[in-house]
Amino acid sequence: MGVGNQWVINGTLAASVVLLSSTGVAQKAASPATLPLDAIIQSTEKAQLMAGPQVPYQIIREYRLSGAKDSKADSEVVAEVNFKPPDSEAYKIDRYSGSGRGQQLVRSVLDHEIEVSSKNNKDRSAISRDNYTFSYVGEATLDGQPCYVLGLKPKRPDKDLIAGQVWVDKGSFLIRQIQGDVEKTPSWWLKKVHITLVFADLEGTWVQKSMEAVADVRLVGTHTLTSRLVDYRKASEVAGTPFPGEPTFRK
Repeated sequence: MGVGNQWVINGTLAASVVLLSSTGVAQKAASPATLPLDAIIQSTEKAQLMAGPQVPYQIIREYRLSGAKDSKADSEVVAEVNFKPPDSEAYKIDRYSGSGRGQQLVRSVLDHEIEVSSKNNKDRSAISRDNYTFSYVGEATLDGQPCYVLGLKPKRPDKDLIAGQVWVDKGSFLIRQIQGDVEKTPSWWLKKVHITLVFADLEGTWVQKSMEAVADVRLVGTHTLTSRLVDYRKASEVAGTPFPGEPTFRK
């Protein structure tokens, strides 16, 4: 099996964690927190529990894969991803162009999302004191919103945990951005994976707005997978047809 295909199969988490756009970030020098660190963490944990969607919805994502040394890897994929509370998810690939490697990788990423959508797996990857040791870094403005910036140190080597930083909205205590290195790469082929996840509120639902995963792959160099949110629809707004993927929602 070729190195490229190994990266596709074994690099699922490289792009998913459940996977560097720091738009609008202006970080300030560290200063005493407005709230004690423990209070920020406690409020963040509570906000995550309360942020789950109440109604089914669909998002359309555009993925792009590029290889720094191999343009043959370049590809674009558009996928429909359907969510049904509390923890069901399904998807379909709408269209793709370029290398078939991109479609394979996106399928791996979305399969992993389905896997971690269960409560037990969510708990293992949550930004919580069970999974991380936190430190106070400072404050920043992200997309016009003031945030606390906290350092993340995983408590165990795990492919679903990130060593880096998290941006916590000062008003809602919801997570606006996570950035850092995957604590444990899922394959020998991957020397390092740097990931950025950006989140935003869409009509009352907190969703992943964009992602960038940069993987340093042995022998073939750097590969980058990005995704961006193209569209968001509540189930009742999907015109003319049943909610796509409804019969195939999986836990």
